[in-house]
Amino acid sequence: MHTFTVEHTPAEIVKIFPKASDLFKERRIDFCCGGDKPLSEVFQKDKMDKEEILSELNIAYQQWNKEDHELVDWDSILLSDLVDHIVSNHHTYLKNELVPLGEFVTKIFRVHGSKHPHLKQLYRIYNEFRMEMEEHMIKEETEVFPLIKEYEKNPSEELKAQIHEANGDLEEEHEAAGNLLKSIREITLDFTPPTDACNSYRITYARLADIEQDTFQHVHLENNVLFKRL
Repeated sequence: MHTFTVEHTPAEIVKIFPKASDLFKERRIDFCCGGDKPLSEVFQKDKMDKEEILSELNIAYQQWNKEDHELVDWDSILLSDLVDHIVSNHHTYLKNELVPLGEFVTKIFRVHGSKHPHLKQLYRIYNEFRMEMEEHMIKEETEVFPLIKEYEKNPSEELKAQIHEANGDLEEEHEAAGNLLKSIREITLDFTPPTDACNSYRITYARLADIEQDTFQHVHLENNVLFKRL
């Protein structure tokens, strides 16, 4: 069993201990877009209590390790299977969720915006995030993922160069989407609805938390697993 230290990166830790992503989100530690920096850099930059966080992380991992968990070794499965998993799980989730969640965001802005002015900013940022992710998924599914599947069948330096060039743009888009989600978390005070919030308000915040969770896992699999293997 591992003991995590400041030399580990958040991305490495989440591969071994997926539930660490919950702790990282609470502490606002990036494990997807910027997840390849060692914790020593993260702690120094953000002036965090490294002893407290490492202790909490390792205690949670010890407890989790006692339970029965099926851990997928993403580094060992076929690239094509990993691509299919990303599309069928994370892309499908977003395609089904972005529009209806957008309707909830619009509804609470329209009904409660005059009393809660931050909802206007939430409305704008969410719709920017939605547009970014819709365009991003189209690019992945029509351009990049077919190249990866072709490379797996017929590897060549030319194909690898094409994929690396495309991946640079994708990683920049991932970072932009991650920053938008961080802004949404800040605006909503960690998805905490006000005391006078109606059911629609509460549902909106809960679904925003879910979409953040799924997107961070989605980006982690692409940046720190899929792209690293090419």
